[in-house]
Amino acid sequence: MRIGIIAHLKYPIAEPFAGGLEMHTHLLARMLRGRGHMVTVFASSRSEPGIGVEAICPETALGTVGTAEARDEAFFREHHAYLSLMNDLRHRYFDVIHNNSLHYLPVTLADTLPMPMVTTLHTPPFCWLESGLRLCSAENHALVAVSRSVGRLWDHVAQVDDVILNGIDLARFAFRPRPDAEAYLVWYGRIVPEKGLHFAIEAARRIGLPLRIAGPVLDQAYFDTRIASQLDDKTRHMGHLDHEALARLVGGARAFLCTPTWDEPYGLVVAEALACGVPVAAFARGAISEILDASCGVLARPDDAASLAAAGTTALVLERAACRQRAELACDASRMVGQYEALYRRRIAARGSPPISRETKEYASA
Repeated sequence: MRIGIIAHLKYPIAEPFAGGLEMHTHLLARMLRGRGHMVTVFASSRSEPGIGVEAICPETALGTVGTAEARDEAFFREHHAYLSLMNDLRHRYFDVIHNNSLHYLPVTLADTLPMPMVTTLHTPPFCWLESGLRLCSAENHALVAVSRSVGRLWDHVAQVDDVILNGIDLARFAFRPRPDAEAYLVWYGRIVPEKGLHFAIEAARRIGLPLRIAGPVLDQAYFDTRIASQLDDKTRHMGHLDHEALARLVGGARAFLCTPTWDEPYGLVVAEALACGVPVAAFARGAISEILDASCGVLARPDDAASLAAAGTTALVLERAACRQRAELACDASRMVGQYEALYRRRIAARGSPPISRETKEYASA
C-alpha cells in the first residue's frame, strides 16, 4: 500500500522524542515501511528523513510559549501547512491517509480527498479538534481511539470505529531481569503540570528511595515553581535522554511512578517500563488500568501522594518477568501495526478499488 501519514507539527518526529505522539508516529511509519509499504510522513522540518519524511513546516513549538505575537505566528504557520497539505493531497497518489496530527483541518477537509482517511484520537476532547470532527462529513473516514477510555470520552462528539491500543517496539526496551545494585525509583515523561511529577517526588520520599527523573522541561514555569527546589542528591533530573540512555535508566529502576493529573489517553511510558521488567505504581486515571493488571502494577488514588507511596511499596515486590510478559501480551507494536493494516485494507475495499501495488523491497529499506 502507499500510505501518507499526517504528523503533529509542534515537534520533530525524531529522537529524543518530545512525547508519546511523536514516538508513536515514528514507530508506525518505520514498521509500515519495514513491512514493504510505501510511506510518506508529512511532518516538521527537523524530523528524521529515514522514515520517509516530506517536510511541510518548521516546528511550531513557539506556539506553546513566548509572546502573543509568537503564538499567533506559530498558529497561522501550522494552519497554513495543514491547509496546503490537504489541498495538495487531492491530487496525490495514495491508497490511504493516516491522520495522526490532532489538528482540526485534516478531519474537517477529509471529504475533499479521493482516498480514505483514518484518524487516530490520542487525547481527550479539546475544542479545536472537537469542532473539526463535528464538521467532518467524509463517508470513508475511520475514527480510531488509542484506548477504550479515550473512545468513551469522545462519545458525545462522534462514535469511534475501532479501538487500537498503542504499542511499543519491545526489542528497543530490553528486559532487565535484575535492577541496578543501587536502588532507585524512576519517573520519566514530559515535565508539564498534567504529568504530575511533583506527586512522584513526594511519594518517593515517603517510600524512602531515591528518584531519578528524565524528560524534557516543556513548561518552564512549572519546573521553576514546583520541581527545581525539590531536586537534590536523592531526587535528580537526568535530562532529556536519548533512547539508549533512557532504556538503561528505566530498566535499572525498582519501580516506575506514573502520576498523570489528567485522564491519560494510553500511557506509552507504562508500556515501556513493563517491557524493561519494571513494576508500575500509577494513579488510576484514563487508560492506565487497560494496560496494567495485578501481576505488574498497582493503582493509586489520583492526586494522592500517600496512596501512590503505598502503591509503590507494594509494586517493589512484583515479579519483573511478569511485567515483561504483560508487555508482550498487551503492548507489542507488531500487534498494533497489524490492526492498522487490516483497517486500511477495509477502508480501501470500501472505496471500491484495489490498493496500489507498487511496493518494493528497495523502497521499504531506503
